[in-house]
Amino acid sequence: MNEMITMIRQDADERMHKSVETLKSEFIKIRTGRAHTSLLEHITVSYYGTNVPINQAANVTVLDSRTLGVTPFDKSMVTVLDKAIRDSDLGLNPTNVGDLIRLPLPAMTEERRRDLVKVVRQEVEGTRIAIRNIRRDANQDLKELMKEGDISKDDEHRAEEDIQKLTNQFIKKVDAVLAEKEAELMEI
Repeated sequence: MNEMITMIRQDADERMHKSVETLKSEFIKIRTGRAHTSLLEHITVSYYGTNVPINQAANVTVLDSRTLGVTPFDKSMVTVLDKAIRDSDLGLNPTNVGDLIRLPLPAMTEERRRDLVKVVRQEVEGTRIAIRNIRRDANQDLKELMKEGDISKDDEHRAEEDIQKLTNQFIKKVDAVLAEKEAELMEI
């Protein structure tokens, strides 16, 4: 296969892979009712004048299936961490127990679960669109190569079929990630 076609395919593959990884990292932020340390990963706090992820200013642990514990490395950070968690979009209400911040996760209602499934589906649709846009970009690059005479019409056609297979492969991955997250959200 032509080297330029290979480069276009690799670029599309990498970009589609990043789209799926981004979706997975967005899903981590969507709470399922089970305590998981990654719930707090996107929260940042001011630590000695620098904004850092919460796990660089404190030790985040799972105390039980519905409770997280946050132990600051520096005791003076307790109130800063508490405020950052309260101000986050997670809707958690931390309780301060000396140098430990306890984060009980409230039970999720059926209505809240359905709302989260809608949010998850919107995220997935955005990722599908991103993957299709990557396919479109790759196909345009292939058309340019053909116009410039660098590849034949047959090469372009085969490469477009290859890009379509790649697209289908990543859409299947996205659907699998969606099915897994929906099952996790609807689990009581």
